[in-house]
Amino acid sequence: MTEDHFYQPKDSKDAMRYIERLFNRYKDAPITQELVDYNHNLTASLRDDIATAATAEMVPNRHDAAIKMADEMDRWARVRAAGQPYRGELKHFKFVGEASTPRFKARTIKNNQRGAMRGSRH
Repeated sequence: MTEDHFYQPKDSKDAMRYIERLFNRYKDAPITQELVDYNHNLTASLRDDIATAATAEMVPNRHDAAIKMADEMDRWARVRAAGQPYRGELKHFKFVGEASTPRFKARTIKNNQRGAMRGSRH
């Protein structure tokens, strides 16, 4: 029962996906010492355990991606410690800025169709 308490990744890619998901959850949270320590623990595990596992799995690209992902998470800590917002997220183990993703505006059109005024004009 206690063995099921912690998440056990199948391989290095699974572990990197899990850390990426965790990072994207807390990246906008107010900065505290506990959060900085948690981020430091995740980056240390990326650099040590996961990068070593990727090398053992014979995937050098994943090893490089783990190191770059840890560097980006360190950059997050520096940006947030300076009091600035972190504009972006990690996607596919890389930094993606907010400005690089397109924003689509939903135009509200009133017509005689149902569907909460979301009629499309093609």
